Amino acid sequence: MTTELAGPWTHRDISARGTRFHAAELGEGPLVLLLHGFPESWWSWHRQLVVLAEAGYRAVAVDLRGYGGSDKPPRGYDLVTLAGDAAGLIRALGEANAVVVGHDWGGLVAWTTAVYHPKVVQKLVTVSAPHPLRLRQSPWTNWMAHTALYQLPMWPERDLVKDDAERAARLLRHWSGPGWPDAETERHVRDAVQIPGAAHCALEYHRWLMRSTPRPDGIRYAHRMAAPVLAPTLHVHGMIDPAIPPYAAQGSGRYVEAPYTWKLIDAGHFPHEERPAEFNDTLLSWLSD
Repeated sequence: MTTELAGPWTHRDISARGTRFHAAELGEGPLVLLLHGFPESWWSWHRQLVVLAEAGYRAVAVDLRGYGGSDKPPRGYDLVTLAGDAAGLIRALGEANAVVVGHDWGGLVAWTTAVYHPKVVQKLVTVSAPHPLRLRQSPWTNWMAHTALYQLPMWPERDLVKDDAERAARLLRHWSGPGWPDAETERHVRDAVQIPGAAHCALEYHRWLMRSTPRPDGIRYAHRMAAPVLAPTLHVHGMIDPAIPPYAAQGSGRYVEAPYTWKLIDAGHFPHEERPAEFNDTLLSWLSD
């Protein structure tokens, strides 16, 4: 299975901090780094790659550590390491800083990067992703229920990929608004999840999040994340998100010292894919403000 899907973009490998990442790149100008969520890949941003490039940006959508065409090392699926990956990618792309855009898990990575590596995050955009400390405080959500289920050994990996990755496709359908996903998106997600090692690595993100909470590393992370975000922040959320309802994400602005914008879109958990025109207008307008 390949992640190098055809389009106007260029596929490339980027080495950062000893790890090789697959990315799709399009355009010239200020760098916008796009970080996908679970259980997707760089392709979830394919519409944003095009519009950002047309607007004068250099858009780079990467497969996160463990996903798609990127390396799948045995460890490093904690948010601190993942934020280091994002910062390393920006530097490896030859830039001192970038606009960092993240959805779902990519959003948690983006929040963490803004705190741990503030100099590399010029502006921050998070999609369907509460600030990590707000996530800890929020009521029990569908998203957290899945995270709890994924603590089991081995079975979640097998369940995610069996029957042509039907579980992954079902997550898209259950977490989105009506009329999505389209057949092409569903096919790409099914294929990406079945790349050897990808399912296990994707679930390791969830395992670290829950298991680290009472441990010293999780306590240190929470303490560090209480530091304010200094980058201007756009926080986009789906109005009918069944995975992380808006009430579970509202309040994230208390952790942002810079200008903070909260934007609801009439969509489920994937607003940039379910309502790309509205999302793209919101993003470009905010970036140019």
